[in-house]
Amino acid sequence: MDLSAFLVAWRTTSLPDREVIDALVHPAHAGPSPSLAAVLAQWPGNYYWSDEPDGRHLILTRPFRRRRERWALHVVLFLATLYTITFAGAVLAGGIPYSGPLAFFTSGHPGYPGFLHAWSTGLPFSVSVIAILLSHELGHYVMARRYQLDVSLPYFIPVPIPSFIGTMGAFIRVRTIMSDRRQLLDIGVAGPIAGFLVALPLLVLGLTLSHGAAAEEGLRGLVVYFGGAPQIPLGDSLVSLALRRLLLGRAATISVHPVAFAGWVGMFVTMLNLLPMGQLDGGHILYARLPQWQQRVALAFWLLIVALGRLWIGWYVWGGLVLLLSRGRLGHPPVLDAQRPLPASRRRLAWAALVLFVITFAPVPFRL
Repeated sequence: MDLSAFLVAWRTTSLPDREVIDALVHPAHAGPSPSLAAVLAQWPGNYYWSDEPDGRHLILTRPFRRRRERWALHVVLFLATLYTITFAGAVLAGGIPYSGPLAFFTSGHPGYPGFLHAWSTGLPFSVSVIAILLSHELGHYVMARRYQLDVSLPYFIPVPIPSFIGTMGAFIRVRTIMSDRRQLLDIGVAGPIAGFLVALPLLVLGLTLSHGAAAEEGLRGLVVYFGGAPQIPLGDSLVSLALRRLLLGRAATISVHPVAFAGWVGMFVTMLNLLPMGQLDGGHILYARLPQWQQRVALAFWLLIVALGRLWIGWYVWGGLVLLLSRGRLGHPPVLDAQRPLPASRRRLAWAALVLFVITFAPVPFRL
């Protein structure tokens, strides 16, 4: 397909997964003109416009042949994670007694008495958590595929030793460099927004199924009970605080239904991913919006969560994981063209991501 009649100049970059063309469009066709629009309708890939100081640019992507995915591995990890989360949910619901850290290996097998009934009690929790994690990762995946990027299917991480949740979450791998900051921001923000939109109604539903409980010393607000006793006091974000006040009034102590706990976990996952550091979603968004400030802001937030470790020890663990995943660097890898300006619509989207981070942030997620 020849576009040269519509262009002033262009630059082609060949990458392992795709060809990227940055084309300066002739002013007569920058509307675009009907003739250019007709040709673009036949373009065998993705394209979008970029308004730049020298005129309107077309950013065109032509994908090469996609690599084959290891479907078996992804399916096995998904089913294993569903299994471990269902066990955690059954323990939370009282279907399986908690007998210690090795309870999964003593009770989490088909030979356990009343296995099917016991495990069915964990499904409301596990299906809710899986729905949140899957929507988050598919948000990233669908947006990356929209831009014709080489991206993996989600990898789920099962945790057989009970961790209240039964999983360490999920992730996808983008196996190529992104073309510009617009792509980086769109892919980075799509996951948290998709996960939040699923977690919010689940939290509302779960809170309507929750109920007040007898007040005990040191236990106020949202509390997860299992084994007939309070076990996990949960910290509040602005979202959870507003919803529990709206739906449950000013009850001092609330016994959290497993679906409400799943919704709370969704808010927690959204908040963690939006921390503006390294390779987290928030780190992608920060680099896309303010590349020149990215390292300084990332360092400031890393120091902040380390300081918050005095309130909740898990912040120390998360700070260490961020350094481990980013190989000791809080900076962000470059995109193909970092100079291409970010459209006004994406700058507004970055502000929306900041608001989402603020309303889901819980300084002390678990009040242990």
